[in-house]
Amino acid sequence: MLGQLIALTPKQVANRRILWALMLVPVLPYLANVLAIRAANSRAVVFANTHEHPVETIIQRANADFDNLLLRQSKSYAAACDEYRRRYEMEPPPGFEDWFKYANAHESKIIDDFDVMYESISPLWSLSGQQINQAMQDVQLSPENEIWTCKFSGQTGNTSCVHSWRSFDRHVSKLFKQLMGDIKGVLPDVEFLVNHLDEPRVMFPAKEDRSNYKLGIGFRTLFQTPTWASLVQYCDKKEYNETATLPKPTVNLFDLSFVQDTSSSRNICKHPEYRNMHGLFMSPTSFRLMEGMVPVLSTGSPSTMGDILFPSPAYIESKFVYSDKHDLDWSRKKNNVYWAGSTSGAFAKDSQWENYHRQRFVSLAQQLDGKEHAYLADKGGIVQCVTSSFLNSRLFDVAFTKVYQCAKKPCREQSFFYRMKAWAGKDEGLRSRLTFDLDGNGISGRWYKLVASKSVPLKQTLFREWHDDRLLPWVHFIPISLGMEELPELVMYLTSTKQGQQKAKEIADQGRKWFSQALRDVDMRIYVYRLLLELARLQDPERPVI
Repeated sequence: MLGQLIALTPKQVANRRILWALMLVPVLPYLANVLAIRAANSRAVVFANTHEHPVETIIQRANADFDNLLLRQSKSYAAACDEYRRRYEMEPPPGFEDWFKYANAHESKIIDDFDVMYESISPLWSLSGQQINQAMQDVQLSPENEIWTCKFSGQTGNTSCVHSWRSFDRHVSKLFKQLMGDIKGVLPDVEFLVNHLDEPRVMFPAKEDRSNYKLGIGFRTLFQTPTWASLVQYCDKKEYNETATLPKPTVNLFDLSFVQDTSSSRNICKHPEYRNMHGLFMSPTSFRLMEGMVPVLSTGSPSTMGDILFPSPAYIESKFVYSDKHDLDWSRKKNNVYWAGSTSGAFAKDSQWENYHRQRFVSLAQQLDGKEHAYLADKGGIVQCVTSSFLNSRLFDVAFTKVYQCAKKPCREQSFFYRMKAWAGKDEGLRSRLTFDLDGNGISGRWYKLVASKSVPLKQTLFREWHDDRLLPWVHFIPISLGMEELPELVMYLTSTKQGQQKAKEIADQGRKWFSQALRDVDMRIYVYRLLLELARLQDPERPVI
């Protein structure tokens, strides 16, 4: 239309060349972006056609590890007992045979790998059953402990929870009733403590002090203050070193931070740089630290904390439960990565919000951080890592929908800084092939919906969860580093190359299939069943120090 007007404009009215130039001014950035996208796509395709992408090797090795996980599971009760003794250097708890029969009858894919559970339970064996019970009572009597005291009835299978002043237990009792309501007459009565807060709670003393019951339980409130020093205070000094180098990756990553070992990448003792990269360490919304030897159940915790992990009640809430009718087939999904959510994860009271984990992710996806991005390229037959300020924004559908957990000024700053979405449907992410998930104040309740879907989930987290022994990176989901240096290259590979799209779909399909086999309600029931056996033994008044 504008071109037609210029053509009809009399020569004496204006210089047509000037008008044509003015018309092109707003078009040039668009054309430049189109050319940049084409160049980036071409680079990615050329690289994929001439070199094996590091991700392909990582995936191949991860699948081999998964095959080994399945093959090594015990097939008999005797073998399960032997494996228990080998792993934990003690006898299985009373009732273990009934548990094995139940797990076997319900076709549990995992029989032996429950290490996540024992990482927090085994240190507590250094106290006697009487001392454990006393520690639990000390916590219950502490004012504003934000702890639910729950009681499971072995006879009826019912679970009830009470709090010193709250009435809504955030579906904790509902979860245990749903999972354990039909398990009657095979378990003793068990009392256990459950954390009410999103954030984890328990910090065990140094290893040499764990058997010293006289130390008691200490409480500290660390709302909206840095927590890093408290959480790394017992790290091995050789491990926690600002100049220490991590083990060399087994795959040549060409200076990109593709995650190969999620246990190592989540180990905060090995990553002092995390101090100013995650909201939990910088300014948690609520953080009541319990320092001492006490069993408390939480849904997630970082590597240095001692919370005993159990399935999050959020996973059974209707808004987080996957439904096939809201999903699309892979071919109908948008070829991009999607995330929408709030600014939870920390409380912003100053300008430090730019470094919180959610804010850093959205800043990257919306190209607001002004950083150079790293990409793999073929340079004369040699693989090189090149840097560029370019990011294909068409591949990222990422935005905040709500700004909160902040003082007035930081709230206003974030509202203006980011391109906001007014609203996003809870299943909108299932319209994209790649779905992103990351920590909030605690674990993400939407995680299981994404794993169960026909999309491939990308996961960034520092929280350990109960399922970590069975949900494997690069097999059932794609792990993302806290720094996200690898994300632009990874998204380009997964969306813009034939090989990457194939790998993305394979992981999406494998995760979906595995979810239906190993993350069923009955699988959570089998985990909780075994957990209650361990808690019953742990607090048995007759149990001596182990």
